[in-house]
Amino acid sequence: MSFSGVLMGMGNPLLDISAEVPQAILDKYEVTLDNAILAEEKHVPLYKELVDNHSPQYIAGGATQNSIRVAQWVLNSVDMKNTTAFMGCVGKDEFGDKLASCAKTDGVVTHYMMDESTPTGTCAVLVKGGERSLVANLAAANNFKPSHLETDLAKEIYTKAQFYYIAGFFLTVSVESLVTVAEHAVAENKIFCLNLSAPFIIDFFGEQVATALKYADYLFCNESEAEAYGKKHELGTDLKAIALAIASSEKTNTKRERIVVFTQGDKCTIIAHKGVVTEYAVDPLAKELLVDTNGAGDAFVGGFLAQLVQGKDIEACVKAGHWAARFVIQQSGCTLPGDCEYKA
Repeated sequence: MSFSGVLMGMGNPLLDISAEVPQAILDKYEVTLDNAILAEEKHVPLYKELVDNHSPQYIAGGATQNSIRVAQWVLNSVDMKNTTAFMGCVGKDEFGDKLASCAKTDGVVTHYMMDESTPTGTCAVLVKGGERSLVANLAAANNFKPSHLETDLAKEIYTKAQFYYIAGFFLTVSVESLVTVAEHAVAENKIFCLNLSAPFIIDFFGEQVATALKYADYLFCNESEAEAYGKKHELGTDLKAIALAIASSEKTNTKRERIVVFTQGDKCTIIAHKGVVTEYAVDPLAKELLVDTNGAGDAFVGGFLAQLVQGKDIEACVKAGHWAARFVIQQSGCTLPGDCEYKA
């Protein structure tokens, strides 16, 4: 399967281990719903406990890879095959094979860096009442190296691509690799998209966020990440003001102005661009149709990017993002059964 050259993602490929859990498990491992963290030593037993006691599902995951999978799924419906590619690091093991197989089924071209000494990363997805908490054990995903971008296939992929998407989680892994791709995007006036991904990224990796943000033509995050950014940078608590501040902050490619996208679950999506804030309403979903929110933000980005790469306007991008997120929260995890039926 060869890459036809439209959208490339780079990030942390993880196999989701997803299970319904009682509040006691959240309390035991000191995690909260609607949050994402990196696993600490105290979380190590969690993965075995899920497998042994909670009948988990295994789902191809990792924030960036999810968004790229959803984008390709939507693009398949307009006969844009093999237009997405993804790079990250996996172990030489069964989980790594499973991730590659899932991506291939979805039509995504993968060029994984293989780590023979470290297992493929996993993410515990703890689901309670439709909400989710993510605990990521990066393992091999943490070992992506800039040298991988020097391989012939990697060069072919990132020089062919016209759009790039990287989630903030990758900022804990290889900022140097992100900068390599982002500098190429600037030099060729291509579009680079970034997601802030989680409050802990903003709180503890502020320097890395500042480095990456300068390259972002599109910046995505949800309301809790926006609030964390506003607090850290003393921008107040008004999300519209925070969005406008980010939109007008320093930018390396001055040929286009940054567009900032804040999602808020079932509340309006906020777009800030050229000093103007626009809000887009989200169609409500009956509570009984909600399965779990894991992957909702990733799916929104995937739907959004699928329209962006076709040259659609922001309204069309947001509409597709809302549709994709709505679809995924009615599934278990970021799963894409059947053909995409989205009609723009």
